[in-house]
Amino acid sequence: MYKNEQLPEKIVEEFVSGSKSILGENLVGIYLHGSSVMGCYNPMKSDLDFLVVVNDTVTDETKRAFMDMVVSLNDKTPGKGIEMSIVRREACDPFVHPMPFELHFSKGHVKWYKDDPTGYISTMKGTDRDLAAHCTIIRARGRCLKGCPIDEVFGEVPERDYADALWYDIEEAPEDILEDTMYITLNLARVMAWLRERKVLSKQEGGEWGLSNLPEEYRPLIDAALCEYKGESVQYDLALAKKYAEELVEEMKEAWKKELED
Repeated sequence: MYKNEQLPEKIVEEFVSGSKSILGENLVGIYLHGSSVMGCYNPMKSDLDFLVVVNDTVTDETKRAFMDMVVSLNDKTPGKGIEMSIVRREACDPFVHPMPFELHFSKGHVKWYKDDPTGYISTMKGTDRDLAAHCTIIRARGRCLKGCPIDEVFGEVPERDYADALWYDIEEAPEDILEDTMYITLNLARVMAWLRERKVLSKQEGGEWGLSNLPEEYRPLIDAALCEYKGESVQYDLALAKKYAEELVEEMKEAWKKELED
């Protein structure tokens, strides 16, 4: 089994036991993805990414109990806290895009839930294009924490659906990179690694790939982003960062346009 010495395993274990207790027989499985399974979890920078799969619709009463459990655990989780979604098995195989979800949570939602739990639960359901990326990572490198094995639950994610999820995440990169330089720099590199070589990489791995495969003028930017990801204090050349984002996004647009035409 995959083991990351920095991973808060006690939090992971409590999430699993709490999910099982609350969801009961409706639970199909609990799956860990993201940096937690890709060898680059950083307690100060990363979040814990869970995808919970159920057989049937989750009632509002059950969602309330589940959210209370998640928010309590989030308060004890380092870094960016917990991000999780609950989805139904029928959307996993064959894969449905954009994928419908029963419930979603991330650290930025804590105040909303605490102030208005009823409104949160009634609102936080729908579809999410980003789940195509999560399911791709689970199939490639995920960790089953409880329940049915990954290959019994998750069908293949079509490349067009994964590409759509990637685009959704980076389409505003030339503007966003000025505010979140580290994340956007590394994320663009890993997206480019998939476009050119179909590699499913973490942000750190994407940055390392970028050092060898992207124009040399961007090496100081990528180096700085990798240093910040590891917890170091850095300074960025924001003009270079904006040029980097604009150039890569333009290349991505052309690549996806060509794929759609083929």
